[in-house]
Amino acid sequence: IEEYRQYHTQVQVVCTVPVMFAYWAKPADCLAVSQYLNDHIASLIYQYPKNYLGLGTIPMQDTALAIQELERCQQIGLQGIQIGSNINDVNLNEACFFPVFEACASLGMAVLVHPWNMMGESSMKRYWLPWLVGMPAETARAVSSMIFGGIFERLPALRVNFAHAGGSFLPTIGRIQHGFDCRPDLVAIDNPVAPQHYLGRFWVDSITHDPLMLDYVLKRQGSKRVTLGSDYPFPLGDLEIGSFIETMNLDTKQKEDIFHNAALEWLNVKKERFE
Repeated sequence: IEEYRQYHTQVQVVCTVPVMFAYWAKPADCLAVSQYLNDHIASLIYQYPKNYLGLGTIPMQDTALAIQELERCQQIGLQGIQIGSNINDVNLNEACFFPVFEACASLGMAVLVHPWNMMGESSMKRYWLPWLVGMPAETARAVSSMIFGGIFERLPALRVNFAHAGGSFLPTIGRIQHGFDCRPDLVAIDNPVAPQHYLGRFWVDSITHDPLMLDYVLKRQGSKRVTLGSDYPFPLGDLEIGSFIETMNLDTKQKEDIFHNAALEWLNVKKERFE
């Protein structure tokens, strides 16, 4: 809490680090790990209800167990779940994951998609490229898979936030849209709705490390769909939370949206909870 007082951040949304997803493990073992981590986060929220909200982790490699733990996450006071950008190299549009998203929508549980298990990692280990190049691509992979797979079209109540400002999805939306237009036989095979239609239908966080890029993201998404991100405590995160946002030429409403309004809507939480 002292760290966040330093950065004038009263409330933090906490979740486990992606390396703890344990999707590679036996489902029952992953469930046990998930329960341990989720109980810890729930205890933190219980101890500091004015300072923390939590997202759980669930065994996505087993649909039934994933939904079971999702339901328990709600019961112990978590606001949603965090999942990976792929599940053991399987994209999020696959049919086995749809019941989990359907349950999230039905229960009103928010979803944070965070990159992990980066594609091509074994062939680009030098220069930290999996984190610099692979992570943004992973998030774009997740966004595109959910759009083209019709997840948002079939579940309009599903509230999803993509980490790192959506990765490389928003900077390449022109290419993605053009691909949809010029080769619908390859792209629009599961969902006939154009990808640009979904801008502003999901959330992204503010972690761009670049005011010019954040300005672009705001133009594409609107401030109501950009949440304050930190990636704390990792070195690639925003270690001076929100500092460059304060110096940008944004109006008060945009800053209020980024600093709290967008997150409150994504998590379906009232501001009065923290007063």
